[in-house]
Parts: sequence; structure tokens; C-alpha cells
Amino acid sequence: MSDPLPVLPELARRVGVAADHGGLELKDHLVGKLRTAGCEVVDFGNCELNPDDDYPDFIVPLARAVVRKEVDRGVAICGSGVGACVVANKVAGVRACLIHETFSAHQGVEDDDMNMICLGGRVLGHALAWELVETFLAARFSGAERHLRRLAKIATLENRGI
Repeated sequence: MSDPLPVLPELARRVGVAADHGGLELKDHLVGKLRTAGCEVVDFGNCELNPDDDYPDFIVPLARAVVRKEVDRGVAICGSGVGACVVANKVAGVRACLIHETFSAHQGVEDDDMNMICLGGRVLGHALAWELVETFLAARFSGAERHLRRLAKIATLENRGI
């Protein structure tokens, strides 16, 4: 018998997810795990396998929901995770990273207030992907002055544009 799934903290109770065809299978797996862990899941699609779909069509609405605080955090998945990360970070206020190991999954939140995790549906197995999402959702931003200072510099850069 396996260990019961931990209940995730209150901060990350409402989780947005999105994936293109390259991440659909992993997204569906993670949605089940999130619901079992007690999270409310908002699914931004895709909900059917369409090899011609485009990841921005699903990741951008998720990113906007994260910025508007309609979801606590976001999980974005494409084949490698790279495209999802690139497009998510085009939305001002998003701090998304492609994550493949647990240290960055929590450190990115603790130090950089990462609000979206990006995963590769074709490069991560189910167990590791769940461990990364669980670690990401359980982490808390430290609020340390040096981290706030750095985030202010990022916000200034976002507001200036090119």
C-alpha cells in the first residue's frame, strides 16, 4: 500500500493547469493527483488531443489568470516545457520557470516568488512531475528584503517595455 497523498497548504488550493498536445497526457495525470490532494483545479485546456494545437492558446489564458489571482499558482505543460515557459513569461507579472528538479521547484518560490511552474510532458515521468508540482505548491515566498528588492527591479523592467 502506498503512502497517502499529503494535503497541500491553503495557499495553493486553487491551481490552474494548461497544456498543448505535447503535455496533455501529463496534465490529465496531474489534474487527478491535484484533485486527490484536495486542490480545486481550473483547467485551461487543451482537453482533447489535437496535434495541430498551439501552446500559447492555452498557456496565455492560464498566465493571465495567475496574474489576476484567479488561481493561486499555475502549472503549464508542453512537450519540452520550453515553449510554455517562454510564452508564460511574456505576460507581465508572471514568474515562470522550467523545472526538472526539486530544489528549484521550492527555491524559485521562496526566493523569486515563482508563480508558474513549466514542465515537459515528453521529458518527465509521472512520479517526478508530481513531486515537482507538490514541492512548488507547498513552497512559500520568504518575503526577505533582498528578494523584494530584486522583484521590484523585475517589475520596473516589465513596466518599461523595450
